[in-house]
Amino acid sequence: MNALTEIEINALNEALAGEYLAFATYNQVVADLGEVQPFSDIREAEIQRVDTLCALFVRYGLPVPDNQPERAMHYASLQEACEAGVTAETTLGNMYQRLLDMSLRPDILTMFRDFQEASHQRHLTAFRCCAQRPALSGAGRGRGYHIGGGWDRRHENLRRDGG
Repeated sequence: MNALTEIEINALNEALAGEYLAFATYNQVVADLGEVQPFSDIREAEIQRVDTLCALFVRYGLPVPDNQPERAMHYASLQEACEAGVTAETTLGNMYQRLLDMSLRPDILTMFRDFQEASHQRHLTAFRCCAQRPALSGAGRGRGYHIGGGWDRRHENLRRDGG
């Protein structure tokens, strides 16, 4: 397989860092507010995106960068968290648009297009709807799960049921 260019490697690293951050944000919301929608489902989508990106790193013989989780924000309400979700998905969508404008391999371009579409068409729409809902009293305070000290590349330790 042909070696990736420095631009392609940087694009993959940027995409993975963005997905790690999105996961950390949504995971923190679930930890703070419980298994609330749309965060529960979109958090799982972020895990799938990370898995897909990690597979590309492996396919091209690149070391998979460890997650360096930034401290995720805490939100006092679901509405506040949803507004942050709108910002996060807008940022991800814009990042993918910028990365798509680079000359990249077809498999990378396809993945970036798919991720951008999911951010703009599904995730952003869900967060906008959530942000526009009237505030609900008693949003759950269930147990979410944390990333902890590192990112398990296979993510088995992230798929706990919280029980």
